[in-house]
Amino acid sequence: MGEKDNNLGKEQDLGNKRLNAQMLGKLVVIAVMMFGFGYALVPVYQMICEITGVNLLTPKDVTVEAPVNSQVDKSRTVTVEFDANSQGPWRFRPTVSSVTVHPGEMAQVVYEVVNTQPRSIDGQAIPSYAPQQSGQHFKKVECFCFRQQTLTANEARQMPVVFYIDPALPRDVKTITLSYTFFEVGGAGKKAS
Repeated sequence: MGEKDNNLGKEQDLGNKRLNAQMLGKLVVIAVMMFGFGYALVPVYQMICEITGVNLLTPKDVTVEAPVNSQVDKSRTVTVEFDANSQGPWRFRPTVSSVTVHPGEMAQVVYEVVNTQPRSIDGQAIPSYAPQQSGQHFKKVECFCFRQQTLTANEARQMPVVFYIDPALPRDVKTITLSYTFFEVGGAGKKAS
């Protein structure tokens, strides 16, 4: 009787192992099918959107042209002169002395600063404009003067200024001078590590 129970137990173990293997096989097939469905869903979704015309940002047969800035005043030009002053242990200068732009037209110039010390130094640039009323019409999109600069020992850095002149600038202003004073923040600076 013990041998019969033992054989019955072995048969149940084999049956359970077979059922477990079948279940594992089914789960693997389901996981592979779910992955395949998710992978195929993107092109199917795009095809449905193309057919129905829903959620299309740009049709395939349309060429997109770059936008034209209609705010540029081509009837006049303004010369922008660049100046640099330093209040600290560095060399600071614009890489060009002037540019001529149409009001509303984007322009970019670069200033260069060199830390002449064997230590890190924090600096900040403050702009000023001449004539003074031109400051409200000088629009900077990107400028190193927006944030404090940390220059490592003997570091040289090129820093861009992207700007445009507001077309509302009075017509009698033909030249604007943008002057930056670059000064040390925090006195003696940081010690070299």
